[in-house]
Amino acid sequence: MNYIWDLLIKAEEQGLAKEDIYFYLAESYSPYMELSLPLLNAQFVEQYVEVNPYYRYFSIFKNLFHPNNETNLAFKEYLFDIVLHFLAEIDRGQGMNKNEFYIRFILSDIDANVFGNTVRDHIHAFSKKEQEIILLNMLRLYQTGEEIYLLKDTLKRLFPGCLIYLKSEEYDELLIYISHKKTLQNEQKVQLVQEIFVPIGYQFEVYWQYHFGIIDTEQTMKLDQIALY
Repeated sequence: MNYIWDLLIKAEEQGLAKEDIYFYLAESYSPYMELSLPLLNAQFVEQYVEVNPYYRYFSIFKNLFHPNNETNLAFKEYLFDIVLHFLAEIDRGQGMNKNEFYIRFILSDIDANVFGNTVRDHIHAFSKKEQEIILLNMLRLYQTGEEIYLLKDTLKRLFPGCLIYLKSEEYDELLIYISHKKTLQNEQKVQLVQEIFVPIGYQFEVYWQYHFGIIDTEQTMKLDQIALY
């Protein structure tokens, strides 16, 4: 982490909100670095972060903490934090591509209940990286209309090693095997994926932890490890 925008991204990945991070002027800092972290290779974000604002923003902060002016220090520290958060958001916006803007709009629509209660309520069961998988594939769904392919791609990236079977003899049916245990969080993830990517008219069945038995396939015919189809 070298910059304030980088730190905010790492904080979100760790489940911290922007409001949980407080920037303040570093007492001692390197002139060649923006963040003054206790550990240069820190992997976890501290909530109180020392910053060298003169590294990139000298013209903005050059007069704010003049050593001969010690009035309104509490107000200056508060203003310093607000301005740095604002600058970090500008940094992040400048580094975004068109797809990233689109997925922000989709996420805003999800929060506004455009896609229904299931999607709105279950999107928060995903980590930030998992949300990006969902939102990018939703964008691809708008662009290509490939529901089945994107359903497979999404599930395989969320649950590595999952198996997907398509049965279409009498009616279209999707059988999903996921080696993970059936937990409330995992179930919510699958329900959201089903709501978005499964085509209308398809039957959808999920098998958790144990695969259903397939004749002549020894891996699926183990005692006490077979799900009934």
